[in-house]
Amino acid sequence: MGVMTTPGAGLGAMIRTWRERLPPSAVGLSAGPARRAVGLRREELAELAGVSVDYVVRLEQGRATTPSTQVVASLARALQLTIAERDHLYRLARLVPPADGAISDHIPPGVHRVLTRLGDVAVAVFAADWQLIWWNRSWAGLLGDASSVPPKLRNFVRDRFPIGASPARLALWPVTELDRDATDAAVVSDLRRATGRFPHDTRLAELIRVLSAGNQRFAELWAIGTVAAHRADHKTIEHPSVGPVTVDCDVLTDGDSEHKIVIMTAVPGSADETKLRLAAIAGPPVTTNSPRTRR
Repeated sequence: MGVMTTPGAGLGAMIRTWRERLPPSAVGLSAGPARRAVGLRREELAELAGVSVDYVVRLEQGRATTPSTQVVASLARALQLTIAERDHLYRLARLVPPADGAISDHIPPGVHRVLTRLGDVAVAVFAADWQLIWWNRSWAGLLGDASSVPPKLRNFVRDRFPIGASPARLALWPVTELDRDATDAAVVSDLRRATGRFPHDTRLAELIRVLSAGNQRFAELWAIGTVAAHRADHKTIEHPSVGPVTVDCDVLTDGDSEHKIVIMTAVPGSADETKLRLAAIAGPPVTTNSPRTRR
């Protein structure tokens, strides 16, 4: 005899319930007087989660019942679920929820609210292993939209220490620092700090294994054994539309999850601040160029 399921408690029904309860303002969208939907539209959820609208429809209608771990994680972030709700979503999809002590890609609702209220500030969120998990339109306008990059390759450390002729992906145009060697060392030291917080995380271990074997510079810095947090930097972005933009890059950490909230700002009243605002307003430039190769 099959297990009885409470009506409205299945995977599709819960996704729809959570979608309809999330107000547009929570994700930085304007409701507008002509809007009929109370919560998010399916196409809005699809865009936030990085999946097709058709797939969201099939999930809600029960025609797709086994989404991948990656899709479930993206839906949980887009729907701004609590940890308990996230774990429930995993179980409904017949997946094992992320284990305690593993690096989390889940952004708590409170952090989401703060991020969406930062206006045109360029901001992104990275997991403890520097996996890019969220960015806003201003970030995409300044550095390029990372949505075309396969999710597993959206890693800042992997990007910074490429293997072979692997192209840089997270910044679509050249980015330089005042002291590149110091920044390299700070990033590797920060990654080592993550191994103390998440010693059994398989994704982190695999990242370190691959980079240690494939990038000599990373291997040398890793062998030094320095442990530290990467908190600040100064960068110049060679933006194709507004020209070079020099910014302050500040890294805030979100509690036990060790999420890294990276904020790009320019000196108030400077020409760089004007360029930064222009890039944010314009959004990601349209380009036909392939991803550049890191110099």
